[in-house]
Amino acid sequence: MIFVTGGAGFIGSNFILDLLASQDEHVLNIDKLTYAGNPYNLASLDGDERYHFVQADIADREKITQLFEQHQPRAIIHFAAESHVDRSIHSPGEFIHTNVNGTFSLLEAARAYWSALDSEKKAAFRFLHVSTDEVYGTLGPNDPPFSETTPYAPNSPYSASKAASDHLVRAYHHTYGLPTLTTNCSNNYGPYHFPEKLIPLVILNALDGKALPIYGDGQQIRDWLFVSDHCAAIRQVLARGKVGETYNIGGWNEKANLDVVHTLCDILDQQKPKAVGSYRDQITFVQDRPGHDRRYAIDARKLERELGWKPTETFETGIAKTVRWYLDHPQWVINIRTGGYLKWLELHYGGDAEETT
Repeated sequence: MIFVTGGAGFIGSNFILDLLASQDEHVLNIDKLTYAGNPYNLASLDGDERYHFVQADIADREKITQLFEQHQPRAIIHFAAESHVDRSIHSPGEFIHTNVNGTFSLLEAARAYWSALDSEKKAAFRFLHVSTDEVYGTLGPNDPPFSETTPYAPNSPYSASKAASDHLVRAYHHTYGLPTLTTNCSNNYGPYHFPEKLIPLVILNALDGKALPIYGDGQQIRDWLFVSDHCAAIRQVLARGKVGETYNIGGWNEKANLDVVHTLCDILDQQKPKAVGSYRDQITFVQDRPGHDRRYAIDARKLERELGWKPTETFETGIAKTVRWYLDHPQWVINIRTGGYLKWLELHYGGDAEETT
């Protein structure tokens, strides 16, 4: 069995679906089901005896210890995290609780479990920690992409909390010998993405005739990675990665936010045209958020060189699949919009305001 924390979230649910589609493995999904945890993402697994779910907080050391003892996993894939920069600016304490304290509790439970295993199972066990490129800070227009040796320089409470969790994972390997692996990925996109993030928010606001608000001048650059490519990379790292190592996972797709929005509008103009005008007419520019990093870019050559992984989707193919998925899954959109997302928008932006991208 494999433990997956945060498996009801965007990347975690895609990982579980891809894993069970590609291999015969039992999975225990451990998820607190906060606002972005959506069990409906995994509705297709109803009745699949390989899939198991437990609602739990990873910071609950007693509960996590009990799950280790009960299920005896061969590995744990740690996705669970508070993950949105805007949210971390408003509520940094939640990010420290989950990303720092939760990771610490998980490491302690994993260390106790691993230490008691026989030598064969001990050698096979893995703790794979999924992190972000945001721990490296920001890049200038001509700077080389982030590599695994780039110094950490987080600029938001979110990225600082993820940097802290990365350091804890590293320390548990070097201090205790816990067989850890760390991945730092670029911006993911694809099916089941919670609509606070840029791509799903723009798609859904466009279809609703709402403003498409863009921070600053929209020239913030991100490296975009299709979520299924990310999941395939994680499986490769789990299977063949060198214990104690970090692997950067990127899509080799640097795009300015405004260019991403233009691409989405153009696809929607083709696939679901408005009666009058273009979806680009809904774009509006708003004040930039505090500490907004200008550019992220990932150098994923180590992963390709050592483990033979590279992305299969270009941005053009991946974004077309993403838009099509949202158009084809209106019920998922309805379900997600009746949850905590709208309450959060009301709390932080008030009235009819929409979150900026």
